[in-house]
Amino acid sequence: MTRKRRSFSPEFKQEAASLVLDQGYTIPQASVSLGIGESAIRRWVNQLTEERDGVTPKGKALTPEQRRIQELEARCKRLEQEKDILKKHRSLDVGRHESYVLIDQLSERMPVEMVCSARKALSSAASRFDD
Repeated sequence: MTRKRRSFSPEFKQEAASLVLDQGYTIPQASVSLGIGESAIRRWVNQLTEERDGVTPKGKALTPEQRRIQELEARCKRLEQEKDILKKHRSLDVGRHESYVLIDQLSERMPVEMVCSARKALSSAASRFDD
């Protein structure tokens, strides 16, 4: 029989790491208290320490501040990509058939939703100037 892997919320991980960092528990004490392996507690303690030092983790952040930073970084990246699409492919403002062909070509390098979103933004901007 295979054992299911447990998953824990970022808030739980933060609280578990806080036992060690803020409340004086040792890693073995926190492990026994929570019924979680020492290696998991150790990972969470290291991650929380880094996050408190201002390091944004590669994986899912534990602290609300670092999660917000990750959200904003992802949004900035998406906006930059959309801006690049508009800069490089002004031809997005073409007829329906040509649009499908162009979207198909661009989808090899970026998500289709992003290309369509950029095309919609371009069409919206163009219609404002037509008025």
